[in-house]
Amino acid sequence: MKKGKAAGILVLILVIMTGMSWYAGTIVSTVGVGENRNIKLGLDLAGGVSITYRAVEDNPSNEDMADTIYKLQRRVEGYSTEASVYQEGGDRINIEIPGVSDANSILEELGKPGSMEFQDEDGNVLVSGTDIQSAKGVPYKDQTTGQTEYVVELTLTDEGAVKFEEATAANVGKTMPIVYDGEVISAPSVNSAISGGRAQIEGMESLEAAENLASTIRIGSLSLELEELNSKVVGAQLGEEAISTSLMAAVIGLILVMIFMIIVYRLPGFTASLALVLYSALTIYALWIFDITLTLPGIAGIILSIGMAVDANVIIFARIREEIAAGKTVNAAIKIGYEKALSAIVDGNITTLIAAIVLGMRGSGPVKGFAYTLGIGIVLSMFTALVVTRWLMKCFYALGLQDEKFYGKTKEMKTINFLGKKAIFFAISAVLIVGGFVAMGVNGGQGNNMLNYSLDFVGGTSTTVTFNEDYSIAEIDQKIVPVVEKVTNDPNTQTQKIEGSNQVVIKTRSLELEEREALNQALIEEFGVDEKGIIAENISSTISSEMRSDAVWAVIIATICMLIYIWFRFKDIRFAGSAVFALVHDVLVVLAFYAVARISVGNTFIACMLTIVGYSINATIVIFDRIRENLGTAKKKDAESLMEVANRSITQTLTRSINTSLTTFIMVFVLFILGVSSIREFALPLMAGIICGGYSSVCITGALWYVFKVKFAKK
Repeated sequence: MKKGKAAGILVLILVIMTGMSWYAGTIVSTVGVGENRNIKLGLDLAGGVSITYRAVEDNPSNEDMADTIYKLQRRVEGYSTEASVYQEGGDRINIEIPGVSDANSILEELGKPGSMEFQDEDGNVLVSGTDIQSAKGVPYKDQTTGQTEYVVELTLTDEGAVKFEEATAANVGKTMPIVYDGEVISAPSVNSAISGGRAQIEGMESLEAAENLASTIRIGSLSLELEELNSKVVGAQLGEEAISTSLMAAVIGLILVMIFMIIVYRLPGFTASLALVLYSALTIYALWIFDITLTLPGIAGIILSIGMAVDANVIIFARIREEIAAGKTVNAAIKIGYEKALSAIVDGNITTLIAAIVLGMRGSGPVKGFAYTLGIGIVLSMFTALVVTRWLMKCFYALGLQDEKFYGKTKEMKTINFLGKKAIFFAISAVLIVGGFVAMGVNGGQGNNMLNYSLDFVGGTSTTVTFNEDYSIAEIDQKIVPVVEKVTNDPNTQTQKIEGSNQVVIKTRSLELEEREALNQALIEEFGVDEKGIIAENISSTISSEMRSDAVWAVIIATICMLIYIWFRFKDIRFAGSAVFALVHDVLVVLAFYAVARISVGNTFIACMLTIVGYSINATIVIFDRIRENLGTAKKKDAESLMEVANRSITQTLTRSINTSLTTFIMVFVLFILGVSSIREFALPLMAGIICGGYSSVCITGALWYVFKVKFAKK
């Protein structure tokens, strides 16, 4: 590349980077600023709408309540993946939707839950609302006329598909009225028998009409008929301080990582730092463009992804240094380094992307939100590492920075016999994992939960208090929360301010009658509250059993898909088996940390575990890629030679393992130091997971592969 062209490309990249970073800064500057915010925020950061419904039926069954809550949860995810639905008392359901402040508009769109049926012209019920899996209004282009029409697309359950086919076959040429709460809301004509579980209602006059009908059909598929009790706008649970400290942690952590990269990797580290700035800006753009709701765990996840984004660059730079040390010219080393690093980067990121896609499709609530953020981070990190950083390095090289001193070279490192100590490493891991189960058993034996489950998992008591003055969120944290925690002995108290009133909702663990009375008395004595202004109700977990089941199945399916991909790419099931065992190892060790440290297990627990899964599998793939490469040049394949290959591969990737773990740890550690208490509870187990991931990739992964390779050798 000629100098003039290189200078032009470099200036163009820097101008684009500066412009995008500046505009991303304007987006971030409005985070949490009223209705002018550019990024949707969750209930914890910005508040939202809280709607309470009551079942019309007296004494509804637990099964019907659970089914209705789950269906409502999936439905309100259309407004936000971070929306929550939970039971209050015996017959009420509370819906909290972040990022909005107009309860009436939500009620109009969500509709009044009631009974919905497809009937024939004589009034006989053919298909009920519970047979409808989903309904949505969409534009449809008629291939004959070329005109755009509007239809409602229906997807039925398996049982509903059979009913619908039989009903339409028996009513061809007739109408099949849709009756909602005794009123005919639409009377579509049946043109032919409809099979396959999918159908369309045509003839809608507008997209809005199609969406309204679809909304009514969806809401009519609930197991229970509900009536609205009240709706209110609730304030943020955490306030502006949580946002500002998290953003400050992101900036400080980013600067520290950039300094580290420049010191360790010189010119390549400088190019990676520039690309990292662009990566951060692109991530902010993605949140804005895809309208992803940002919560405090989401901010932490993004900060974590910044630390992980340097991993691809570290792999590339290590390869370049190896080629320079082998006698290649700098130009050739750059070219070969990218080529050799490509397989590890692509395999590691695609494996994690598979997990993100499965979690996004099968998960719900915070799992789905996490999957979106993870998927965006993977795609953007690959783009900045493989495209932006590469072009920057080409430009700098063409402009005269060609001396190898700007790039460095790998010093010859004696192969470390990691596998010789595999028995010790396996024993350490066994002690940690077994110790976790023992801690859970001890906790259970002492009358506590095996893990310190928060309100998100086990529910608790919601106490609505009308105070004599309007407290700010900061004042609630400083004055009210300490009093509540002292009485209830619950360090995980959650609070919400109801906008336009002096009311505060206080959520704690489940309180006995005596504890409720003690809390009421403390509030009366400390704040002069009228006892009539205190209302307490039991509430269910915001993470329902169905959501937990969705998360478990999503992880199982993702693990199977990753196993298949690794098997396909490495042509050996023993690589895939070792990767899954290493993944399970890291999850169990972090679970042990939760049990021993009694860290609160809530929404952030799911995000933490999923992050560790992605981090663990990515680190494992890097080791396996090097083993695969070294196996190709190995002359012998006996046990001794395989051990040498594994040890050499781990030693060659040791610098990458340490540096990636360190940069990721830096980001999370800064977050732990500067973050509010709830974010520290997320950052602490993440730090444990990063340390564990680094340990397992170096000490466990290669050893597992070797054991499987020797014990289960092909005949």
